[in-house]
Amino acid sequence: MIYSMTGYGKTEHQLADKKLIVEIRSLNSKSLDLSMRVAPALREKELDIRQMIAQRLERGKIDVAVYFQTDDNTTQEASFTPINKEAFRYYYNTLRDLRDELGMPAITDLVSSVMRMPDVTKAGEEKVINASEWDIIKSAIHETIDAFLAFRKQEGAALEKMFTEKLDGIATLLAEVEPFEKGRVEKIRQHLLCNLDKLADETKKAIDSNRLEQEMIYYLEKLDITEEKVRLTNHIRYFRETMQGDGTGVGKKLGFIAQEMGREINTLGSKSNQSEMQIIVVKMKDILEQIKEQVLNVL
Repeated sequence: MIYSMTGYGKTEHQLADKKLIVEIRSLNSKSLDLSMRVAPALREKELDIRQMIAQRLERGKIDVAVYFQTDDNTTQEASFTPINKEAFRYYYNTLRDLRDELGMPAITDLVSSVMRMPDVTKAGEEKVINASEWDIIKSAIHETIDAFLAFRKQEGAALEKMFTEKLDGIATLLAEVEPFEKGRVEKIRQHLLCNLDKLADETKKAIDSNRLEQEMIYYLEKLDITEEKVRLTNHIRYFRETMQGDGTGVGKKLGFIAQEMGREINTLGSKSNQSEMQIIVVKMKDILEQIKEQVLNVL
């Protein structure tokens, strides 16, 4: 079973005077890239929440939001810092009066200047959560992670179905190569012999027939694609087996296997000297690119 790196989970729990909301969403990433937004009252617990998330989620660009919603539907998140209105009003009036008194040129951005003054932006008093509330919050976070992982599993099943269809497509195209391969060697041999017949009689007499046969066998062996077909078939089988495996790093393994499949398909293309075979190879490359693109989303 494979898991997608794309996921989403959300839970809501009612506390005494507010509603707790926990959201987790993710996109693909080479490693764990964790971004968090927590309510002001939970800032001292942010490290604990981060550890809870990191212990259960492995890879992905993960965004976590833990906040409270009051009865009037306003949210309390860590994305803002309250403005001290009294301090702002005092500094604004003072700077404006001082400017007029001294005859100074107009301050282009008076608001920006005021916002840099002391105590203008200052977080208000925050309520401290108690032990029972923290237990509820921890339970909610784990519940959200469970929902998030269920989403990843569902997306992974869809990816596995898609990969299976694409692999079947490559295997079918590989089988279509065989009819062209059977007559290909003999066609090449006849083509070479036909060209030799066009040589002058003196030249043909000077040719060592045994050496010619050896050279012809060597040349035809260079164009043989039996090994490439066997290796590509094995890579397809290993890709299927890896999708059924457990543990971490399945996505990376599938990426490596897809690279090896690409090498064999490219070699098939370089050895193909018939337009029909080259068309089949192009189709296989197209399917493989679709696989590589989606492998990036596998955990």
